Amino acid sequence: MAYPCPEGGGAMSVTAAQRAARLSRWIATKVREAGSAGALVNLSGGLDSAVVAALLVRGCPGRAQGLILPCESSPKDVEDALTVAAAVELPVKVVDLTPVYAALLAALQAGGIRSAPGSLAAANSKARLRMISAYAVANLAGYLVVGTGNKAELTVGYFTKYGDGGVDIQPLANLVKGQVRELAVLLGVPQAVLDKPPSAGLWEGQTDEGELGMTYSDLDRYLLGGTVPADVQAAIEARRRASEHKRRLPDAPDFV
Repeated sequence: MAYPCPEGGGAMSVTAAQRAARLSRWIATKVREAGSAGALVNLSGGLDSAVVAALLVRGCPGRAQGLILPCESSPKDVEDALTVAAAVELPVKVVDLTPVYAALLAALQAGGIRSAPGSLAAANSKARLRMISAYAVANLAGYLVVGTGNKAELTVGYFTKYGDGGVDIQPLANLVKGQVRELAVLLGVPQAVLDKPPSAGLWEGQTDEGELGMTYSDLDRYLLGGTVPADVQAAIEARRRASEHKRRLPDAPDFV
């Protein structure tokens, strides 16, 4: 299927193959413009990071790196991430952040600050530990950190500020979830990853659609100019407004 081009192309349609080629070239251009040696992505075992991994291998052959950063994560997610890395031939390193996460919670508790396991604050801390780790590795290698957020998630703020939102470039930022899935099929993402429910993997049983309270299908349709039920439209716009601070630089006074 060819979706309407979301990058401002009007009625023009872009196939998945054309999109993959364009995005691979775009990544290569951004790496070159930044004077970087290559690019790095965190692999979660999910669809979006799998697509970015495949695009990095195409855009930066021999200069792409994957990281798998489990943090109280499901062993299945780690297994899926390893399967993706093997399928797209992306070199990967695995660093278990669970002890670091436990030490952080313990340090906060010792200071009289309790962050209950399973809370949103604790979940966001996992995402931020992954960001810190990605930049530590990227800085050593002179690489850019590449994000995996898609248009649907970025629009409604479904990402952690200074966590998975803390990246150098976002190649999927103009693509809705269905377009990312089409790329995944084209790029040979393993079937097990294609079939699994989208999840940030921040706690047991968590799913993206369950947490959002809406389906990606509805989100995609609305963002591509289609019609959705009034309550869904209201929920999307409410989330867009509430998350505006995540998509801009911190406010500063306009006077001295």
